[in-house]
Amino acid sequence: MIASDTTGAPFLPGMAEGPLTTSTSSAAYEGRSACVIGAGFGGLALAIRLQSAGVATTLVEARDKPGGRAYYWEREGFTFDAGPTVITDPACLKELWQLSGHDMAQDVELMPVSPFYRLNWPDGTNFDYSNDEEGLAREIAKLDPVDVAGYQRFLEYAEGVYHEGYVRLGHVPFLNFQSMIKAAPALMKKQAWRSVYSMVSSFIENEQLREALSFHTLLVGGNPMTTSAIYALIHKLEKDGGVWWARGGTNRLVAGMIRHFERLGGTVRMGDPVVKVHTVGNKVSEVQTQSGWRQRFDAVASNADIMHSYRDLLGGTKRGHDYAASLAKKRFSPSLFVVHFGLEGSWPGIPHHMILFGPRYRGLLEDIYEHGVLPADFSIYLHHPTVTDPSMAPKGKSTFYALIPVAHQGKLAVDWDQIGPMLEKRILDEVGRRLIPDIHDRIVTKFHYAPKDFNLDLNAYLGSAFSLEPLLTQSAWFRGHNRDDVISNFYLVGAGTHPGAGIPGVVGSAKATARLMLDDLMVEQSA
Repeated sequence: MIASDTTGAPFLPGMAEGPLTTSTSSAAYEGRSACVIGAGFGGLALAIRLQSAGVATTLVEARDKPGGRAYYWEREGFTFDAGPTVITDPACLKELWQLSGHDMAQDVELMPVSPFYRLNWPDGTNFDYSNDEEGLAREIAKLDPVDVAGYQRFLEYAEGVYHEGYVRLGHVPFLNFQSMIKAAPALMKKQAWRSVYSMVSSFIENEQLREALSFHTLLVGGNPMTTSAIYALIHKLEKDGGVWWARGGTNRLVAGMIRHFERLGGTVRMGDPVVKVHTVGNKVSEVQTQSGWRQRFDAVASNADIMHSYRDLLGGTKRGHDYAASLAKKRFSPSLFVVHFGLEGSWPGIPHHMILFGPRYRGLLEDIYEHGVLPADFSIYLHHPTVTDPSMAPKGKSTFYALIPVAHQGKLAVDWDQIGPMLEKRILDEVGRRLIPDIHDRIVTKFHYAPKDFNLDLNAYLGSAFSLEPLLTQSAWFRGHNRDDVISNFYLVGAGTHPGAGIPGVVGSAKATARLMLDDLMVEQSA
């Protein structure tokens, strides 16, 4: 599942802060080259930023299509996005076009989604979650009128952590512990040591509303019971920016980013996995792919899985070996099990996004995050894009996916070839029981995607869907650094580095990393 920036683009030393355009920066970086490994959202955003500034950038992708976790399949006329499917803070995406004086609308059409989500509980309770203040107040009052006032206090808190954790720190690289110390007082003032669920509960009495206001951390791989209260900022992010859908699917947003990158003169190399990043001393020298292609670059950034980047791509170096060993001691986010299915018929009564909560909340999360078991019950994220965009399916038919979080392979070592079909049926049975009684009779096509697929297709360590778990002790300086501490021209972008997973997170990481790369390349150019 899934989730940016409004505060300005990378800037040259000595320039007033503001968007860099190709015309003002291309001469400054003439002759400089960079490679970005991996065409996920973070890699795409970084490649666009570098190319917009005039750095000759090559984007190298292992799979046959770009997008990383935002891959897609076409089957029997249905389009199935792998995810993410929730687009928030569109300003962070639009800025990638504005850097060079273009308009994202020439490549991508964003469509508003309302309600953002419909939350449904086993007792039949529905809660439509949106940024319509009057409508949301009515929904809260249905659960408990007392909580209307409590929600306003929670909103004030969410606004505060949004400005502190997202606007001020979300796009700033934490390269040393001193930078973390400087940020700590403001974060502690916001009670960052508390969990999102704990903080929500301090304002809200109704248990269902507590779940409604805390589940968002699951969209970035975090347990609401342990993820820092700073992540309450997601609520403010959605309230201000809305929730959006790209016409044709998230894959069309990816395609638009590729089109824009190539328009700027960038080079894309698809279907050719990087197998080694060569170094000389403490600097990257060349990138080598499976096909034998090998090229020298001034700077290299990896949007690949963080463990894969160090253990495999830099595996021949002491730094790669040492940091991979350090990463292996950290906590990684759970994986996902996703059932994609196309149905006969249209379903106007089922909104674009639904959360079908199970009978347990805290206990289910403990089973997934702590115990590593496959519970008998589950909560389902149901994605139904055709209610917004009928082009995702043949006429008179509908595209869906049903997703549940599951423990990663390090905690849940099962044979997914055996378990997968059984779990798929259980999930479809539950969707049928609660929403579509004859679901099995209506299925035109279906398939599932399991933790082992995240591992095989994306080199995701342990099959984790979101990289490092977003704990306070694994955030900012404690996360992978946007620039490596030892190899001076090797950089990270994406979920494994600051600020973390989700579209706004990885696009924000691209902003932080691009600023470092451009500053470093400028210094080298001047030397």
